[in-house]
Amino acid sequence: MTAAPPGQAQPHQVQPQRPSRQPAAWGGTVLAPVAAGLATICAATSLTGVVAGWAWLGYVIVATVLVACTGLALRTLRTPTLLVGLAQLAVLLFLVVGVFTRSGTLAILPGPTALAELNDVLVASFEQVRTGLPPVEAGPPILCLVTIAIGLVAILVDTLAIAASAPAASGLILLCVYAVPASLSNELLPWWTFALGAGAFAGLLAVDGSHRHRRWRNRDGPSLGGSPSAATAPVAVVCVALLVGLVAGSGVTAIGTAGRLPGAGSGDQTAVSGGLGVNPFTSLRGMLDQGANVELFRVRGLGDDQRLLRAFTLNTYRPNEGWGLPEAMPAGVPANGPLPAAPGDNGTAQSREIQIDPVNWVDVWLPVYGAPRNLANISDGWFYDQTSGSVFRERRQAPGPYVEMASLTEPSREELRAARSNPSELPPIYTEAGQVDPRVMALAEQLTRNEPTTFDKAAALWRYFTTAENGFTYDTRTAEASDSDALADFLLNGKRGFCEQFASAMAVMLRALDIPARVAVGFTTGYPASDYRSITSQDAHAWVEVYFGASGWVSFDPTPLADGRGYLPPYLQRNDTPSDSSGDTGAEEPSPSASPEPSAGAETEQNAVPLPPGEAQPNFLERPPAWSGWGALIAGLAALVLTVATVLLGRRSSALRHRSGGVPDWLSATVGLLWVVSLVLAGWQVHWTFALGLLIIVLLGLAPSVAREVTRRRRLRTIATSRSTAADAAWDELLDECADRGTTIPKSDTVRVAAQKLAHRHHLDEEGKDHLRTVVGVVERSWYSPTDREGDPEFASAFHGLRQSLRRSAPVSLRGRLLPRSLFRRRG
Repeated sequence: MTAAPPGQAQPHQVQPQRPSRQPAAWGGTVLAPVAAGLATICAATSLTGVVAGWAWLGYVIVATVLVACTGLALRTLRTPTLLVGLAQLAVLLFLVVGVFTRSGTLAILPGPTALAELNDVLVASFEQVRTGLPPVEAGPPILCLVTIAIGLVAILVDTLAIAASAPAASGLILLCVYAVPASLSNELLPWWTFALGAGAFAGLLAVDGSHRHRRWRNRDGPSLGGSPSAATAPVAVVCVALLVGLVAGSGVTAIGTAGRLPGAGSGDQTAVSGGLGVNPFTSLRGMLDQGANVELFRVRGLGDDQRLLRAFTLNTYRPNEGWGLPEAMPAGVPANGPLPAAPGDNGTAQSREIQIDPVNWVDVWLPVYGAPRNLANISDGWFYDQTSGSVFRERRQAPGPYVEMASLTEPSREELRAARSNPSELPPIYTEAGQVDPRVMALAEQLTRNEPTTFDKAAALWRYFTTAENGFTYDTRTAEASDSDALADFLLNGKRGFCEQFASAMAVMLRALDIPARVAVGFTTGYPASDYRSITSQDAHAWVEVYFGASGWVSFDPTPLADGRGYLPPYLQRNDTPSDSSGDTGAEEPSPSASPEPSAGAETEQNAVPLPPGEAQPNFLERPPAWSGWGALIAGLAALVLTVATVLLGRRSSALRHRSGGVPDWLSATVGLLWVVSLVLAGWQVHWTFALGLLIIVLLGLAPSVAREVTRRRRLRTIATSRSTAADAAWDELLDECADRGTTIPKSDTVRVAAQKLAHRHHLDEEGKDHLRTVVGVVERSWYSPTDREGDPEFASAFHGLRQSLRRSAPVSLRGRLLPRSLFRRRG
C-alpha cells in the first residue's frame, strides 16, 4: 500500500512533461522556417530604394511562403536535403511560369513556348536593370526578376538555416540583398529596412540557438538562451557590415551608371542613361526600345510655338560606335543667375520666360530651350557651358520647377546664306570627323557640289534624308549589317533606322565637308495638355546643330517625323521666302510619304547589333553580351544545387565518422567558382565596374585561404618526399590545423602534451589516434635523435590519415576556411 502512492504519483509527474516537449518540436520544425522566411522578406524591403511602388512585395511574400512551405512539408516526410532544394526550385519555377507567361502547360508547367516567353521577359528585365534609373517602374520584367532573385535567396536561406543548421551563414546571403540596392540607389536606403532586417536575423539566430552550435562543433554547447552574448555578437557583426555596405554603396557612385563613358573625366559629370534619363551617345546600329511612357516635363510659356528641348550636345564622333561626350567636361560657370551669351545671341532679341516643371526627371543634365540667358529657381551646383549649350552638375538630381529666360529667335534663310562661319572660332573637336569612309565623302561632295553656301550645303544634306525618293525609312530597328563600315552601310545599303542614325550620319557628312556640326540630344515638342505642353520619355530625340558664325548653332532635324511632334523651322519651310536664284533648294519639307514613327518618336536606349565578321566589336564592357544574363542565372542555379549537395555530404560525413569520405576538394572548389562566376555575370548586367568590384572583393576575401592552401601544399610535398625536414613540416602543419580549429598549442608544451590536447579537444577516433602516435614518434626521433633523421616510409600515409580523421571529427568552419587563424595567430 505504501508503494501505491509513489506509483500513482509517478505518472502525474511524467505526464505534464509531454506537452512541454511539443513546443520544442514545433519550434524546431515550424519556427525555424518561419524565421528564415521572415528574414528574407525583411531583407527584401531594401528594394524600395531601386523599385518603385509596393507591388513587388506581394510577389516576394508569395515566393517566400511557397519556398518555406515546400521545405517544411518535405522535411516532415524525411525527404533528403538535395531533393528538398530541387523541389523548392521547381515550385519557384512553377510560380514564375504561371504568373509571367501565358503558354505554360496546365498554366504552371514550363514547356518550350513558356520558356521562350520567360526568356524574353528576363532579357527585358536585364536590359532595364542595366539602363534603368532607380527607382525603376515595377513592370512585369522587373517583377519577374525580383521574384526569381528573392525566391532563390529564400531557398538559400532556408537551406542554410534549416538543412545545414547554419543560420549565421545565411547572413552573408541577406547582406548581398542589401548590398545591391545600397550600391545602385542614389540616396541612403530607408533606416527601417535595416531595422527590420537586423531584427529578423536576430530572431533567426535565437530560434535555432543551441541546436546550431552542436551541429557546428560536433559537441554539446551552451544554449543560446542561456548566453545572450552568443546572439549579440553575430547580430552586431551583421549590423556593422550592413552599415559599411550602405556607406560604400552611397559613396561609390560609379556603380550602376550604365551610361558612363570609360575615362570620362571625373565620372560623375557624364550622363546617366536609360530609364528616365537619356543615353549620352548615339549609335549607328541598334534597336529602339522605348519602354514605358512616363511624363518628364510640363512646359508653360511657349504658347503656340514649338521648339526642341535640348538636354546636352555631343561633339565627339567615334567611327563604328557613334557620337559621345568629350573625355572631360568643361568647368562651366554657375547656372543660377544670368548666363554668358550663347553663340549667335547678341542680346537684341526679345527674351521669353519659360516655366519648366520636371515632374519625373532625374539626371545630371538640366534641359533648356533656344539660347538661354538666365535660369532661376535652381539649386547651387548646376553649371552652364557656353560652348556646348548644356546645363549640368556633378551628380544626378531630381530638380524642382525652374524658370528659363531664353531667346527663341531663329535666323531667316537669307541670314543663314549670308553667314560666314569660321571654324577657327570653335574648338577643333567640332570639325574632326576621324576616318570617314571614302564612299561617304564622295556622297557628301556629290550632294553638295552645286551648292554655293554653307546653308545650301547643309540643306541639301538634310533634304537627302527627308525626301522619300531617296529610300530612307524610319524604323525602330536598323537593317541587317552588310558592310564593315556602319555609317556607309546605313547611307548606301540599309537606309533604315531612327533619329540616332539620321542625326549621326548627317553630322558626319557635314564635318567631312569641314562644316562645324554636332549632335544634340533632348526632346521633341511634345503635345498640348491643358495649359502646358507635356513632354514624355517617348519624346526623347536627337538632331543636328550646324554652326553659322554670327547666327550661332542652328538646328537641322533629318529624321522624318510625321506624328505632329516634329518641328520644322522657318528657314527650311517652302513658304518662308520667294524662290531666288539659288532655286530655293533649302526650303523643302519632309515628304509626307516618309514612314511615320509608330509613337512619339522617342529613342532612349540602344541594343547593339553584332558587327560583321572581322569587324571590331563595340565596347562589350559597357554592354554585356546577351548570354551573360542567362549565364548568371544558370551558374547561380548550379552553384545552389552543388551547395546543397556539399552540405548534405558534409553532414553525412560528420555522422559517419569512422568511415572514410567527406566533401571532395574538387566539389568545394567548383561550388566556389560557380558562385564567383554567377556574381560577376550578374554584376555585369548593371555595369562592368560593378562586376569588377565584385570580383575584386571576392579575390580579396579568398586571399587568406589561398595563402593558407599554398603553405599547406608546400608542406605536404615535403612530407611526401620523406626528406629530413618532413617531420618539421608535418609538426608545423599539425599546429596550424589546430589553430584553424580554434586550438592554440603553447610553445612550452612538449610533443606528447600537445598530441594529448589535440586528441582530446578534437575528439579523434581510434584510427586517428593510431596515426597521431606514428606522427609523434617520427617527430620525436627527428628532434631528439640526430642520427635517426631518415624518413619513415609510413610517415606520409600516417599524416594523411591523421588529417582525414581531423576532418571527420572536427571539420573546419566556413569562417576558419576563409580566415585561417593560423595566418594571424601563430604558435606562441
